[in-house]
Amino acid sequence: MENNAQLLDIVRKVRFNAPIQKVWNAVATSEGLEAWFMPNDMQPVEGHEFHLNAGQFGMSPCKVTKVDPPNTLSFRWGKDWTLSFELLEVEEGTEFTLIHSGWDVNKVTEFGAPHTAVRGNMENGWAAMVENKLRAYVEA
Repeated sequence: MENNAQLLDIVRKVRFNAPIQKVWNAVATSEGLEAWFMPNDMQPVEGHEFHLNAGQFGMSPCKVTKVDPPNTLSFRWGKDWTLSFELLEVEEGTEFTLIHSGWDVNKVTEFGAPHTAVRGNMENGWAAMVENKLRAYVEA
């Protein structure tokens, strides 16, 4: 089972009618992330350790792993996950891809919930967050 333990990454790809710098500011600054995602003390600096305020789940530890403005920001989230935002400038605005990886059928979150149970909720949550909240923020 060990070889088949990985669950598919959650991938959300959308086009925003917004310039790439505006989308970058929404995903690569503390203020931007808070506006559509969660309160945080993130800084777009590789190696920077920060926390996402996950409400009822408390303060979730994170660490920035890649910064390539204005195209890529990645960070470790909690003990298992990696969240990556990839941006590509296109004629109509910005193509945005969110990748939430690190899912494993044999693991549980810090709060004891199996990855298999949490993944579906997160996939639905990301769809709403990206399509509604982030879109409204960057296209305003």
